[in-house]
Amino acid sequence: MNIINWSQSIMKRLRWYDIKLVQISTVFAILALITLWPAFLTAVQKVEWYWYLILAVIFGIPIAKRMFWDK
Repeated sequence: MNIINWSQSIMKRLRWYDIKLVQISTVFAILALITLWPAFLTAVQKVEWYWYLILAVIFGIPIAKRMFWDK
């Protein structure tokens, strides 16, 4: 079993709130990384705000497409 099949089998067992908990824990992990590693904070602050917006839209399009337009 390759890693893709393994991860898909695990995702089938998760509920919506489990995925939300993973998202929340990721946010806190990034905040901890920013707090503990000043070089990471500096790197994050040097990036212009619109790059984050562009990346959010690019990564959000496939999810929105799958949710609303794929049957």
